[in-house]
Amino acid sequence: MSRFTEIKGLILTLEDDFIKFYEHGNKSAGTRIRKGMKDLKDLAHTIRMEVQEIKNKAEEDKKKDS
Repeated sequence: MSRFTEIKGLILTLEDDFIKFYEHGNKSAGTRIRKGMKDLKDLAHTIRMEVQEIKNKAEEDKKKDS
């Protein structure tokens, strides 16, 4: 669950920048949003790889036990 917490934290840190960009037109906030979204994408990819690894390991262990 720590990965879920990481994602939530990342999104919450971007909230102010979303407001600054969309409501006030702050271009610097847009740059921070793009960086944050890239970080989110990278984190999502890492999580996908971890989930796949865990799933594959569980399947291997199940086959070994059979």
